[in-house]
Amino acid sequence: MIRIPNIPESVVVKHGPKAWPLGLAGAGLLIIGSLLSWSFDPQVLGDLSISFNPGALQIMAIAQSVLAIILLLADKGPLTSFGEWADTALALRALATWALLFMALVLVAITVEAGGLVNIEPGGWISFLGAVLVFASSRLVLPRETRDLGHARLPDWSEILVIVILMAAILFGTAFALGLTDAWEFVLFLMVVTGVLITGVRAGLLTWLGHVTTRHKRVLMLAAFAVAFLFPFTQNGSDANMSIASQVLIFAAAAMGLNIVVGLAGLLDLGYIAFLGAGAYVGATMSTSAFATIGWKPPFIVVMLVGGCVSATLGLIIGAPTLRVSGDYLAIVTLGFGEIFRLTMFNLDGNNGPNLTHGPNGVPAIPDLTFGSFNFGDTHTLLGIPLARFSNYYFLLLLLIAFIILVFSRLNNSRIGRGWVAIREDEKAAEAMGVNVFGLKILAFVVGAFLAGLAGTIKAHQDVSVTPDQYIFLESAFLLAAIVLGGMGTVAGVLIGAVILKLLPEKLRFFADYRLLLFGLLLVLMMRFRPEGLVASRRRQLEFHEEDEELAVRVEGDIAEVVI
Repeated sequence: MIRIPNIPESVVVKHGPKAWPLGLAGAGLLIIGSLLSWSFDPQVLGDLSISFNPGALQIMAIAQSVLAIILLLADKGPLTSFGEWADTALALRALATWALLFMALVLVAITVEAGGLVNIEPGGWISFLGAVLVFASSRLVLPRETRDLGHARLPDWSEILVIVILMAAILFGTAFALGLTDAWEFVLFLMVVTGVLITGVRAGLLTWLGHVTTRHKRVLMLAAFAVAFLFPFTQNGSDANMSIASQVLIFAAAAMGLNIVVGLAGLLDLGYIAFLGAGAYVGATMSTSAFATIGWKPPFIVVMLVGGCVSATLGLIIGAPTLRVSGDYLAIVTLGFGEIFRLTMFNLDGNNGPNLTHGPNGVPAIPDLTFGSFNFGDTHTLLGIPLARFSNYYFLLLLLIAFIILVFSRLNNSRIGRGWVAIREDEKAAEAMGVNVFGLKILAFVVGAFLAGLAGTIKAHQDVSVTPDQYIFLESAFLLAAIVLGGMGTVAGVLIGAVILKLLPEKLRFFADYRLLLFGLLLVLMMRFRPEGLVASRRRQLEFHEEDEELAVRVEGDIAEVVI
């Protein structure tokens, strides 16, 4: 990681008193510049050419400057009581660094998009100067001893209010990000979010939030589902972003099933997309499409169960003879199974085998689901807000995700889950302690495949058609990457990983030719700097950071609390 060298202590001691006024002046300039025009060209970066009518990027700059003012006042001002708990000096350095990078990239974007530096208005230079002054101020602030913010406690109602505010910020932040149509704007928004998160880490706020959410898990879960439920109401009837959201939920549902196999049991499965495809083909062939090849048309709930059972049966078939091997050998076998499934779907065309899937043509014209008089393809109005086709499927998938999370959590906290973790840690030791290793491995494959099959049946109707090309090896690799990126064995981690890997390609289509390059680079950086994933359990962190004595003490404390 690139580190900016610190200013010599003698210089800091000499000029330290200037840090506070210098930082406030810089933050003020950043705000003033953001209220002025940044670009001559109104077609660049969402129109930054109007003074006193800030665009999306200017609002982001103002938000960063307000946060810098809060940190400065906490270091030396009326908010020093907060500064006694949070490391405001380190937080200010992180924020100032990312704010300066943000403004520099904004100027680069205007130059590239508009065709030269001459298109940058004075407001852009004023804001850049303000970011430079805030950065210089942050280097003159000395870190000081603070209390452990993780031990700070507020009244229960206050902590619950913090969770509600956090969830509301996530809701409106997500709606704001999806509303950004310019790729540069979206990249810069991600940069701001990254900077704010790193600032929170440096201040110790994320550690404190972790403790708060642990103390109020039920409130957090309820708030998270409330945010997910309210998300379609922020789209004003538009189906563009809801299409992306529903695809994310299908991807997350499949990844959660794979999380049982990989995250809990430690079995490397590179052909998992086949189970999602099996469920999709069941849903397609048993639908009322004119191209469906199965005459039985039961209610969709029955179709979902059949799809899940077919996928679970495939998991049992592939697992029984192969789960006696492990590691690379298991990965090769499952990779082969994924390809066998895809080629089999190609051959069930009436020429090379029975006419079940129409071969490479697949099953098209799959009609929308109907529950009684409720048609998922129609637009329905709720609270005066129109909810179109993809919003309807989004709510159905939300119910499926809730069911899958419930199944995952119950299994994870049961004897079965502890057995899977024991197998993942040391298979031989687990077998010596009486754990039914083979039986639990089979169960992991079957349960994971069943959950993927459920998601596949809904995917068939949402996508309108099912073809073999939708279920290639690369999709299995992305599912596995979502788990590794987010954090194996966790719920929140997998959901975050699924959002990242599905949302970014949709919003960064101009970078489509380099998608795999970015994907590989992201995984390399994760393995180097955070191998346990973005959201990892403390036990998982300890596996990768055995030298961290403080982390080991916290893990022992968690174990003691569970035992008590």
